[in-house]
Amino acid sequence: MSAIRLLVLGAVRQHGRAHGYQVRNDLEYWGAHEWSTAKPGSIYHALKQMAKQSLLRAHDIAPSTAGGPPRTEYELTEAGEREFQTLVRDALVRHDGKIDELTAGVGFLVDLPRGEAISLLKERVAALEGWRAEVLRHWSPPKGAPDAPDAPDQWGHIGEIMKLWIHSAESGAEWARGLIERLEAGEYVMLGEGVRSLDVLPDGVENPYTKRKSADGQDH
Repeated sequence: MSAIRLLVLGAVRQHGRAHGYQVRNDLEYWGAHEWSTAKPGSIYHALKQMAKQSLLRAHDIAPSTAGGPPRTEYELTEAGEREFQTLVRDALVRHDGKIDELTAGVGFLVDLPRGEAISLLKERVAALEGWRAEVLRHWSPPKGAPDAPDAPDQWGHIGEIMKLWIHSAESGAEWARGLIERLEAGEYVMLGEGVRSLDVLPDGVENPYTKRKSADGQDH
């Protein structure tokens, strides 16, 4: 899957209709340019590509007062909505996906029903536990060597790779279990549970990704 596709579809979806600058502004406000490939060029490219693929519908609106070309607004088609839903679900389930894909999926977690989100995360935990068990099975330490987790020491520095995989599986499963517990306890407003704010941060919390102006009026 592609994190940029999910991010762009999700940003357009939240507005109903949005032009490229709005999408870019949202993703930068979310800090996506720091943890994904959501840079200006890739955002506009994704919008145009997904319009060609009939995932987005393009609308040309009135040109700017400065005499520029018409601004294009985009909205999700039915196919785009299906793609968005598929990408969110895949991001939450796949234990071997990239971190930017998982991050994007968690960002749109609340667009799923609570029960489904919990079910998907439980699938993720099971997959991570299965991966950990598979790594342990295939260590094949020398006869008489101690059992895992010390067995990788028999492999020299290559054993560090196995330790990394196991650590990633364990920490990833621990995080997912914690999120499951919070969802089961009623945290967050999920799909179908009422109106929720689209703000990324709570009131009074400064966004580190937005520009701040100093007393002299300059951006910093």
